[in-house]
Amino acid sequence: VQLQASGGGLVQPGGSLTLSCAASGRTFISYGMSWFRQAPGQEREFVAGISRSGRKLAYTNSVKGRFIIPRGSAKNMVTLQMNSLDSADTAVYYCAATEAGGWDQVSSSENMYQYWGQGTLVTVSS
Repeated sequence: VQLQASGGGLVQPGGSLTLSCAASGRTFISYGMSWFRQAPGQEREFVAGISRSGRKLAYTNSVKGRFIIPRGSAKNMVTLQMNSLDSADTAVYYCAATEAGGWDQVSSSENMYQYWGQGTLVTVSS
């Protein structure tokens, strides 16, 4: 399974950006898909995710109300709409996919994800 992430770039504080990720390969399986991010000098952290069923969404507290994973995306694709961006959101964002866990489960642990994209840089700066 290969994950292709896109959409990163430079944005001013308060602006918006949308990241997209598509899985290719064994796409007959439904994957849970999530976004993680890693800021300079920090550990990688969970940002948001959607369950294998597509029914369950989860967000880390710092992005709730600002970041959205729209429902209704094609199978094995995930989009992250990021609004009201702040310099604290500056990081490399990684798309990840898992075929483990429950059908309605979203795991925030990176150990649960078997497949990772290459990362896309989001820089929030004026």
